[in-house]
Amino acid sequence: MLEKITNTFSDIVRNVSGKSTITEKNIEETVEQIKMALLEADVNLRVVRRFVNATVEEAKGEKVLRAVDPGQQFVKIIYDRIVKLLGDEKVDLQLKDPSTQSVVLMLGLQGAGKTTASHKLAARLVKNGRKVLLVACDLVRPAAVEQLKQLGEKIGVPVYSEDGAKDAVKVAKNALSHAKKNGFDTIIVDTAGRLQIDEAMMQELVDVKKAVSPVETILVADAMTGQNAVDIAKSFDEQLGISGVILTKFDSDARGGAALSLKSITDKPILFIGTGEKTEDFEPFHPDRIASRILGMGDIVSLVEKAQEQVDIEQAQKLQEKMARNEFTLDDMLEQFENVGKMGSISSIMDMIPGLAGKIDESKIDLDGMKRQKAIIQSMTKKERANHLIIGPARRKRIALGSGTSVAEVNKLIKQFEKTKLTMKKLSRNRGLQGKLMGQLGSMGGGKFPGGFGF
Repeated sequence: MLEKITNTFSDIVRNVSGKSTITEKNIEETVEQIKMALLEADVNLRVVRRFVNATVEEAKGEKVLRAVDPGQQFVKIIYDRIVKLLGDEKVDLQLKDPSTQSVVLMLGLQGAGKTTASHKLAARLVKNGRKVLLVACDLVRPAAVEQLKQLGEKIGVPVYSEDGAKDAVKVAKNALSHAKKNGFDTIIVDTAGRLQIDEAMMQELVDVKKAVSPVETILVADAMTGQNAVDIAKSFDEQLGISGVILTKFDSDARGGAALSLKSITDKPILFIGTGEKTEDFEPFHPDRIASRILGMGDIVSLVEKAQEQVDIEQAQKLQEKMARNEFTLDDMLEQFENVGKMGSISSIMDMIPGLAGKIDESKIDLDGMKRQKAIIQSMTKKERANHLIIGPARRKRIALGSGTSVAEVNKLIKQFEKTKLTMKKLSRNRGLQGKLMGQLGSMGGGKFPGGFGF
C-alpha cells in the first residue's frame, strides 16, 4: 500500500528529523525532493504547487529555523500538510435516524469495484446495528444482479431485484416501497456503470437519484488509476453531485495520486478505502493515519482497532490466565494464527508498524510457510495439541506425512512453540515488562505525533 511514495517520504523524514539545524538551503532541497515524490506519485500538478508553496512558506518561518528541534518541527509541517491534502478529518456517513429510511446511492464506472464495495459497506453498517437492504439496479452489466445476490447471501443481507427488469428507476422505486414495508432503515442502491462516462449512463443515474432522494451519493473509484480517478470524480460531481468517494484497490496502489489529489480538486471527502478482496478489507478513511503511513511512521491506532475487531475480550482474558499458569497449547497457537490471518494481508499489517511501512516486500515473506505451520498443527490429535511433550519421533513422522511437510518442519514448529510459550510465560508474570511494552506502544501513537515525535 503506497509503497513507492512511502519509501521516498521515509527517507526524506529520516534525513530531516535528525538535523540539529535547518537552513533555507536544507528546506529548498527537501521541498524539491517532496515535489518530485508527489509528481511521481501522479498527484495533480496544481495540488503539488500549492503543497510546495505552503510548505516552503511555513518552513522558512522563524518557528522552524530557530526551533529547539528544527528537524522535527519541519517533519511536523510536512505531516500536517499531507493530512490537509488528504482531507483534514475523517468524515462519517450522514445517515438518518434508524426510524427513517436512509438511501445510499453507489455510482462508478464499470470495473471500479462498485458492487463489491456495496456489499462491504452493507456488512459494515449491519455490524453497526443498521437493517440493510441491497438493491440491484445495475441492469446493464451481465451477471451484475447475480453477483450482488451472491455477495448479499455471503453476509446475510437481502437483495432486492426484479427478474427481467429493464427500467432501473422503476426497480429503485419499488425497492423503497419494499424496504418500507419490511422495516429496512438503510437501502444501498448498486447502479449501472460503463467503461467510460457517457450521456445515457449519466441520464439514468440522474433519474435514479431523483427517484430515491439519497442521503449519500457515493462514487466508487479505482485508486490505481491515479489522476484518472480524480477526473472521473470531478465529472460525476459536476453532473450528479456526489457526497463522497470510496477508493477501491487501495492495497495495490503504490503511488497514492488519487488519494492525495481528490479532496483538493473535488472538495469531496474520501469516506472508505478497499484494502483487499475479503468483505472485512474495508476501512474508514482517516487522513491523519494515512499521512502517518505515507511518512513511514506506521499506524498503531488502526492496527490495535483491527486486532480488537478479531479478538474476543473474554477469550483474550482466558488466554492471559492460561499463559500465567503455563498452560498455553498448540491449539492456542493455531487460534492466534487464525486471528492474525483475519486482520488482513501481512503487508497491510506491516504498513501500520512504525519503521516497517513500505519496507516489507510481501513476495519475500514466506506465506506458504505460515500455511504449512497451520497444516502441521491441524494434523495433530487433540492430545498432541494439548501436550506437545508426547510428540515423539513416530508421531512427528505421522504429522509430517499428514500435513504434507517434513519432519524437520515439524521439529522447527515445536521448537518455535516452546520458545513462544516461554516468552509468554515471562511476559504474563512480569508486570514491569508488560508496562515497558505498553509504554513503547504509547510512545508510538498515544497522545503524540505519529512515530514518537512529541508535539
